[in-house]
Amino acid sequence: MSVVVTGMGIFSSIAPNITDFLAALKSGRTNFSTQTVVYGSEHMQVVGSFLQDFDFKEQLSSRESIPAALKEKAFNVGRRAPTAIQASILSAMDAWLQAGLSEHVAEADRVSVVVAGNNLTNDYIAQLHQTYEDSPEYLPPRFILHSMDTDQVGTLSEVFSIRGEGLTTGGASASGNVALIKAFQLIRSGESDVALVVGPVSELSPMLFQGFEKIAALGGTGGIGNPALACRPFDSGHEGFIPGQSSACLILESQQSAQARGIPPLATMLMGKICLDANRQANPSMEGQIRVMKETLRWAGIDARKVNYINAHGTSTPLGDKTELCSIKAIFGSGDESPWINSTKGVTGHCLYSAGVVEAISTILQMQNGFIHPNLNLVNPVDGDCMLAGPQSEPAQIHYSLSNSFGFGGINTSVIFAGPEVNGTLSSTLGKGIGR
Repeated sequence: MSVVVTGMGIFSSIAPNITDFLAALKSGRTNFSTQTVVYGSEHMQVVGSFLQDFDFKEQLSSRESIPAALKEKAFNVGRRAPTAIQASILSAMDAWLQAGLSEHVAEADRVSVVVAGNNLTNDYIAQLHQTYEDSPEYLPPRFILHSMDTDQVGTLSEVFSIRGEGLTTGGASASGNVALIKAFQLIRSGESDVALVVGPVSELSPMLFQGFEKIAALGGTGGIGNPALACRPFDSGHEGFIPGQSSACLILESQQSAQARGIPPLATMLMGKICLDANRQANPSMEGQIRVMKETLRWAGIDARKVNYINAHGTSTPLGDKTELCSIKAIFGSGDESPWINSTKGVTGHCLYSAGVVEAISTILQMQNGFIHPNLNLVNPVDGDCMLAGPQSEPAQIHYSLSNSFGFGGINTSVIFAGPEVNGTLSSTLGKGIGR
């Protein structure tokens, strides 16, 4: 059973919708700034790409294509929710409309919701901690609901009247890909016809910022004065990941369902795999990365030589970047015959739980529009043998693309997409695996 993408939506620190996000990718437009994080009597300066001046009602109102009844329902359900849930509603709404699910509906119990990430409301909880310490009786009645990750699932299911399966997927920075893979499996197994896959905005609390700093994962020290230069995937000047905030949504659907509803696919998701390293630490594993990319290609039935583009995990961390390029070279080779490589995190920052969904959208937009977006701030590559994108967009015909996400705890994931122009040739190979 083929699984296709029929809708995409994004609400990001660099763009409030897909059209603006595409323009930002093409031009390499970013929105990095320095923010002061306060924890107790201490202050910490953090470089990132943060949502600013967010107004849920205003953003909802600006989407004129939303049917009035659905817009009113979304506002009533989400108006008192934390920012992360409101942003999820916006990205999901855009994807829902693009997939034509408001007009050409699917059966409610054949639609599922998969939300990427866990511990999604850290900053919301941190902000209310002082309220609780001072006056426990003033803790908001909805606190216990909003503090649980399932609030994302429940809210989205209520807004869109979804009655199929619902779940969250914790996979650290790989959560977005894990969510895509679980939704893919739901559809391939026949449990669902449509899956709403949402990567929520990451809201890091002061304690989490400090925690990332303690393990030397957080970058930006050298970019306090010039935040635009702080995120440097694959450049020798990289010093750690730079956080970004984006909510993103993909609608995955069986090809039969999309055809029955008369909705053309944007791309086909051929396969996705998850491989563990048997390692609880934060360090990357070349063996695990090679294994997950090979397994994804094998189960998709796609030869490595057919892949035109790799959207790398590329977090701008010294060990992570070098390890991933070595892993890619071990499978795809190097030089002019190897696939293009870039990192969307250079434009968006590292969106953590939503990164895999954000980068799937970035990958599909590049496939649709025939370009490779810039790999920003790449001056001195850590590896000169790979086809790393430069400071400007490059024209490219992409038929098959691989997107990697790796997470703490030895979680390795890869997903592979094909453009809609090759969809008709896939039925004889999908899911059989090379050599099977």
